This record gives sequence, C-alpha cells and structure tokens, in this order.
Amino acid sequence: MSGSEEQATIKDLDSVESGTSLWQDAWNRLKKNRLAMFGLCVVSFMIIIALLTPWIAPYSYFEQNLDLGATPPDADHWLGTDTLGRDLLTRIMYGSRISLMVGFLATAVALTIGVLWGTVSGFFGGRVDAFMMRTVDILYALPFTIFIILLMVVFGRNILLLFMAIGAVEWLTMARIVRGQVLSIRQQEYIDAAITMGLPKAQIMWRHVIPNTLGTIIIYATLTIPNVILLESFLSFLGLGVQPPQSSWGLLISYGVETMEEYPWLLFFPALVLSLTLFSLNFLGDGLRDALDPKASRD
Repeated sequence: MSGSEEQATIKDLDSVESGTSLWQDAWNRLKKNRLAMFGLCVVSFMIIIALLTPWIAPYSYFEQNLDLGATPPDADHWLGTDTLGRDLLTRIMYGSRISLMVGFLATAVALTIGVLWGTVSGFFGGRVDAFMMRTVDILYALPFTIFIILLMVVFGRNILLLFMAIGAVEWLTMARIVRGQVLSIRQQEYIDAAITMGLPKAQIMWRHVIPNTLGTIIIYATLTIPNVILLESFLSFLGLGVQPPQSSWGLLISYGVETMEEYPWLLFFPALVLSLTLFSLNFLGDGLRDALDPKASRD
C-alpha cells in the first residue's frame, strides 16, 4: 500500500463516528427534551437546597416571634412568617428535607420489594407466578390509605414507620411491571444458554435479568417519587404525618388552608413549591421514558 493510500485509510478511520453506549444514547436524547431537562434542573436544585438547609437557612425552623406574628413577605422574611412568627422560607426549606427524604426512601423500599417480587414471579413462572400474582391482586383490593392510617395510629407517628408504610404500599405496581419485563427476557436465548450451562438461578436473575430491566425501573422510580411525596403530604394534611415543630410541605399546606382567608401566603408558597416539584418529577419521568425506550414513545 502506498503512502497516499495509507493516509487516506487513516483519514477514513478517523472520520468514522465512535460508538456510544445505550446510556450515552439515552442521555443524548434526554438532553434534547427541554421539559425533561427543566425538570432535572429543578429536582437537582431542590435536592441541593434540602442538603444544605441547616447551613443556609436564614432562621431556625422552630424559632418563634409571637410579637411579630403573621406578616406578609418583606425584606427580612422573603416569604413572610406564620402565625407564630416563624420564617416561612426556612420552614419550607426544612420541609423539603422531610418531603424529599420520604419520597426517595419510600420509593427505594417500594422498588426493592417490587423488583424482587416481580423478578422471582416472572422468572420461575407456573405455580410460583400464579401464587405471587394472586397475592398482589388481593393486596390491590385493600384500602391502603386506611391501612397506612391504622399503622400510624397503632404504632405511633414515627417518621421511619412513615417511610416503611408508604413503601409497602407502592410496590405492587412495580412488581407487575417488572414481572412483565422478566417474562419477555426469560424467553431470550442468552437466558436459555445460562440455564443450560448450569448457572444458579439466583445468579442468572441478578446478573442477566435484573440489569435488563433497569431502564423500566428508573422510569417508574421517577414517576413513583411524586406519588409518594403527594401521599406523605396527604397524610400530613390529615395530621398523621410529620409532627410539629418539624415541618413538611403537606403540613405547611394544612396550616395554610386553615388561615388562607387572612394569610394567603401561608398556603400559596408551600403549594407552589410542592406543585413545581411534582411537575418537574413528572416531566423528568416522561423524558426518561422517551429516552430509554424511544420505540415505545414513537408508537
């Protein structure tokens, strides 16, 4: 081969676009979705604020000033104060720690139970699948909001119990979704090859089945978090969630509803922050669904 031909070959090789992984392709598609990126930025901002709240909050969350009382937003209190003279911005910031922590931890509990349950059910099939799915159907028929309320009443209003109770409610849909994915993966040739080689079934599920459901799991997680936050807010609104002097967005909204006619800012700002976070999480979830499964989004 001559020198000129060799240089042309090298140039052609350099011009070939390097391959990208599935996750890189998904990220590239996600970056093109403006609503999803907006949601990612808002959620990231909320998480950073929640983590840094003890150091950046302008006041203590339990600090009262009865002489000040409820005042509208001003230079000293950007979002105003409540009826006890507590800074509303500070309480919203501390409330984000509780609401987001409940959202993420309860979702983690739900995903752990749901992924394991759905994987075992779909992989083994037969009577195991029938028994496990009938159990899910029975649990679906129970009024879970009442179930959580009973747990909180019987065992006390413990924040850790709140995580576990909500997580134990939200895993059912995840189990069904994962089972459907596993039933499809179970028919693939590489799974048959792994079984033929005599690999332990637990190893096959952990190394070959669950990793291929990660896209679906991530999508559902981003859509479960807002549901969990909303459920926690509902329980706090009923007085069964976080207890004073701690605060969550739901508890702040509950206080705001009681005084909305006289002090509307006590309802408006917590509701605005909660709504913005829920919308952002849903935008991000929709964007991840389109990015990780572009064929389904086109259909």
